[in-house]
Amino acid sequence: MSEKIDQNRREFVSVAGKAAAASVVAPGVLLHSIAHAEPRAEPVTDAVRYGLLIDTTKCADGCSDCVSACDKENGLDLLGKPDGATDEDWARQKPRWIRTVKVKDRLSGHVSSLPLMCQHCEHPPCVDVCPTGASFRRADGIVMVDRHTCIGCRYCMMACPYKARSFIHENIKVKLSAVPRGKGCVESCTLCVHRRDYGVAGTACADACEHGAILFGDLNDPNSDITKALQERNHTQLRADLKLNTGVRYRGI
Repeated sequence: MSEKIDQNRREFVSVAGKAAAASVVAPGVLLHSIAHAEPRAEPVTDAVRYGLLIDTTKCADGCSDCVSACDKENGLDLLGKPDGATDEDWARQKPRWIRTVKVKDRLSGHVSSLPLMCQHCEHPPCVDVCPTGASFRRADGIVMVDRHTCIGCRYCMMACPYKARSFIHENIKVKLSAVPRGKGCVESCTLCVHRRDYGVAGTACADACEHGAILFGDLNDPNSDITKALQERNHTQLRADLKLNTGVRYRGI
């Protein structure tokens, strides 16, 4: 009898665990497809290096689809304006993992509109200055922040030449279980690391771009689409003079 009860209990716990994985920290919002995927069984290695190629010649002026997709994927769209904050303050302090910026060539005067996110440097300045080790680079090239050890000093924000990191000023009442966030922590683009660790392809920004301007893939794989695209035409790194060997490359600037 006890063996049967134990088996029933195990089945109940299994079902309850799967249901919890498909939810968010607040009721009423469901997680996306990773709820039905299995987590990685093997450790992260440097056999791969994830990155993006962004073709600014294909970016439509005024388009913000990649920004909206990033916000939805990571729960940034669930964050409301704090009480008493002005629209101007909120626009300045609202967390953004992708910003749309304009870059002007000093020689030609050509202006390019492009999405700017964490560049996932091989030699990230944010990691160098972090006093607790909260900023770190994974073996697969993804630069992240451990919210459990982040003390909110914001040294990494000052060190980042791309201004790619945001600080969370307010309590977050609603958040996705796959993307934990918390007040007093720094955060930035993770190349949808939750997808990487659950075997789900692509990134939210690349999937949402109808113009084909964003390509995601493995920079170490000579047969990957991103590697072939990099070999076909010229590309550049933002602030290549810093020799950070960024994982995000741009074309058309």
